[in-house]
Amino acid sequence: QLQAFGGGLVQAWGSLRLSCAASGRTSSTDIMAWFRQAPGKEREFVAAIRRISGATTYTDSVKGRFTISRMNAKNTVYLQMNSLKPEDTAVYYCAESSSTTVIDIRVRARATYDYWGQGTQVTVSS
Repeated sequence: QLQAFGGGLVQAWGSLRLSCAASGRTSSTDIMAWFRQAPGKEREFVAAIRRISGATTYTDSVKGRFTISRMNAKNTVYLQMNSLKPEDTAVYYCAESSSTTVIDIRVRARATYDYWGQGTQVTVSS
């Protein structure tokens, strides 16, 4: 089970921090990620982080503004979002793959992830 928190309404250029806690699984999985879905659009990849190496991947539109991190002891992943823009408005979902090894070319694919949180709304006003 994944539970996401931290969404809200913020003005452009503001900041928000999303959190996602994973529970109910004892196996160590490789990667956790954030996706987002704006009204009328497909769910898209935002960022991912690997459990062991801490290696991160970002979609181009958030590079330099968003930072993904994780605390393995708490099985929690975070998304720090700075310099928010109206086009960042979406429901944000955290996701986790059940695989212990995810190859690089699969990191951005929705099908890679087996577990999804309930989503948290982020609204950025102009």
